[in-house]
Amino acid sequence: MLVELGVHFYRFSISWPRVLPTGFPNYISEDGVKYYNTLINALLENGIEPLVTLYHWDLPQRLQDLGGWTNPHIAEWFENYARTAFELFGDRVKTWITINEPFVVCDMAYNTGLVAPGIIDPEIAPYLCNKYTLMAHARAWRLYDKEFRHKYHGKISIANQLFWFQPLTDEDKEVTELALENCVGRYSHPIYSKKGGWPPSIEKTIHDNSRRQGYLKSNLPVLTKQEIEYIKGTYDFFGLNHYTSRLVRKAETGEKLSPWPIGDAPDFDARLLVSPHWPKTSSSWFFVNPPGIRKLLQWLKKNYGDLTVLVTENGFPNLGGVEDVDRINYYRDNMHEILLAIKKDKINVTAYTAWTLMDNYEWMDGYKSKFGLYHVDFTSPQRTRTPKASAEYYKSVIKAHSLKVPHIIRVNNPSSCSRHHASSLLHTTLLCLILVNLAFY
Repeated sequence: MLVELGVHFYRFSISWPRVLPTGFPNYISEDGVKYYNTLINALLENGIEPLVTLYHWDLPQRLQDLGGWTNPHIAEWFENYARTAFELFGDRVKTWITINEPFVVCDMAYNTGLVAPGIIDPEIAPYLCNKYTLMAHARAWRLYDKEFRHKYHGKISIANQLFWFQPLTDEDKEVTELALENCVGRYSHPIYSKKGGWPPSIEKTIHDNSRRQGYLKSNLPVLTKQEIEYIKGTYDFFGLNHYTSRLVRKAETGEKLSPWPIGDAPDFDARLLVSPHWPKTSSSWFFVNPPGIRKLLQWLKKNYGDLTVLVTENGFPNLGGVEDVDRINYYRDNMHEILLAIKKDKINVTAYTAWTLMDNYEWMDGYKSKFGLYHVDFTSPQRTRTPKASAEYYKSVIKAHSLKVPHIIRVNNPSSCSRHHASSLLHTTLLCLILVNLAFY
């Protein structure tokens, strides 16, 4: 499939428990290592660069039993796992992501219980998790920088899932900025800002909320001066995952608010809404607003300066079918907005990653929502894969290195398309193209 599409690189995740079944390097699975060596070598043999994520939400159960991402020791455990991966695969992998979407791992998880570990504790757990994912990332980055960069000359950063928030009215600008700092800033400011540490506005808001709730101190853990310096600057690029947007307005007195982040924003008394002009998708949380990705890129530049940005995820869900014109439109419109950011705003976006190669299991939607460029027949023992119209479109964009390709390419007869077979969908991942030199359509 990847060769057929002509992608330049392929992003996939290593499963921590697949390589270290106990969670620790006291036992390394030979089968797990063989699997990833085979994959990496096959990619390189076909001229495709591997872009490897160390953690995409599959924490070893033993570590979760010890508190998971709310246990401060997990930063050291993650560093030890990262060392194992660098030693095993670092000679061939030149681009690494430490943690995929800590915002989901922490905020989505502990506010809603909809993703692992399935524990709801909105007042304390998200903030502990936030700090320790940052510390884990920083330890892995500094390990690579000190011991592996001079040998392998690679790059390493984190990938953050970012909503775009925009004010419903001019009166809502201040609360909207709080929403952006709560989503983007808490996971980016400590790494990418010149001063480091928590965003000051969020630090104050959470402190005030904690005291109001009866706690003796802020539920947002302190970052010491040493920790601030340790986390700050631990990046080689900005990994941006983006899908959707929200409008923000101040809540009215007595208005009931649902949990952050896919409901509302109770911590700063705000409603999160969607525009009637944003098309719905098969996922209840997902509404289409392509300009949001450019506005996010502008916000990042304004707050953190000139960064190299890799769009590490961007994709569209529907209920299935191979003639997925809606997905083609989503990709086309988002890439167009990114090109505007490159050409007009002088933002250094160097790559674009489509989520995802083939239909997969989504945490919140199961097998209902389909994100893939390839249709998967889940009723077939072979899990037959068939290219959708969006695969043909994406292939054309990569080949032309331009958006000046037909906007709608239809699959005439699925039975006549090339098919691909495989037995496992455990690690459905992403395919990518170098984007910086794409032309306007």
